[in-house]
Amino acid sequence: MDLIVAVYEDWGIGCCGTQPIAISADRVFFRETTRGAAVIAGRKTVQDFPGGKPLPCRKNILLSRQEINAPGFTVCHSPEEAVAETKDAERVFVIGGGSIYRQMLPLCERAYVTKVYTCPQSDTFFPNLDADPAWKLTEVLQSGEENGIKYEMCLYVKNA
Repeated sequence: MDLIVAVYEDWGIGCCGTQPIAISADRVFFRETTRGAAVIAGRKTVQDFPGGKPLPCRKNILLSRQEINAPGFTVCHSPEEAVAETKDAERVFVIGGGSIYRQMLPLCERAYVTKVYTCPQSDTFFPNLDADPAWKLTEVLQSGEENGIKYEMCLYVKNA
């Protein structure tokens, strides 16, 4: 299982349920990387999807403790249930938000992290993998600048 996330310089990932600053190249990277995979997201992240609808060309799993009616989503109530639901998927990505990342990070082997070099106000944070000895930055997959903001798509791998 892998995860994919965009973080700011302070490892913030969002404020008030959305990304304060989004990089279009990151959106393209996300779409291409997760296409055809199973994706696991929490309720607040799903609410931020376009129209609150499932992402196309993916198996959408909503992880929530609440009883939710979410057409197009498979609703799971625990990380274990979400893992069981994805056992036949070739690729699985955890896609947020903050509490889902914290619950699922120990189960992930790789992390695709887009580092956005700016620091807007965030109220939700991702664990700093640079400071975590369990994770190692192995590759910068892509880098660039958009609207004066530099970014890098990085691949972290969990140490064996």
